[in-house]
Amino acid sequence: MLRFLNLTLGGIGTGVVYAAVALALVLIWRSTRIVNFAQGGMMMISTFVAWSVIDWTGSYWLGLAAALFAGLILGAVVERLVIRPVENAPPLNAVIVTLGLLVFLQAMAGMIWGGEPRSFPPAFGIVGFKLGDTRLLFSPSDLFAVLAVMVVMVLLGLVFQRTAIGLQMRAAAFAPEIARVLGVRVGRTLTLGWALAAVVGALAGVLVAPGSFVSPNAFDAILVFGFTAAVLGGLDSPAGAVVGGLILGLLLSYLAGYAGSDVVTLGALAILVSVLLIRPNGLFAGSRGRQI
Repeated sequence: MLRFLNLTLGGIGTGVVYAAVALALVLIWRSTRIVNFAQGGMMMISTFVAWSVIDWTGSYWLGLAAALFAGLILGAVVERLVIRPVENAPPLNAVIVTLGLLVFLQAMAGMIWGGEPRSFPPAFGIVGFKLGDTRLLFSPSDLFAVLAVMVVMVLLGLVFQRTAIGLQMRAAAFAPEIARVLGVRVGRTLTLGWALAAVVGALAGVLVAPGSFVSPNAFDAILVFGFTAAVLGGLDSPAGAVVGGLILGLLLSYLAGYAGSDVVTLGALAILVSVLLIRPNGLFAGSRGRQI
């Protein structure tokens, strides 16, 4: 029973990180209809910025703020300089561009910070809470990650459903020509969508970094799991991304605990293929036609 509880808590702790990555992917998909395969590289750059600031100042919170700001700037620059030239091209062009951007960011990080993995400090303690005389595999740092992702999900839901800028972002993604006629500045709106997604991705990078080392290729697997969570929940649903991340985290935790960690990647692939075959629009896809 204790083992199952620890696996569940561990799955929640990793699941919220997958959820944060999925949220970043969903944001870009909702605003530009592009799957950003460079998200892992953008997360990595922002996390390296945070590591550098923490190393200089000794303050985790200054590092977190620097990562979020770096993500905001990086997302806007990428949309303006890299994505904008191919936004009207066939969808495959954008996919190839994001893959090329991933390779470029990883090479640039290697030149600036080197290829040696760096340890990243947690926001709070990593020693698990105590339940009676038992130490659980769920720490204050894990609790902080859960609360941070939940707050981000709520804020994004409010932005998309309750604000004018959220409506403009959805309109710019689904019908850019009509949105322009109605006075929406589509270019600025798309840039904002990428910038917000990069901020969420930066948060995900900072949350996952204490549990692993930071290196140019550190977040490749996290991106794959985040993409699987986004597809599981539905690429159009921020809430679905969070639920998909939690479901994926729990399933992979149980799989690692009872079948061994060697089959985790295979399990994620099986989940992704099953969702694409059975419900390709995700668990939270609506049955009605899409509405702006």
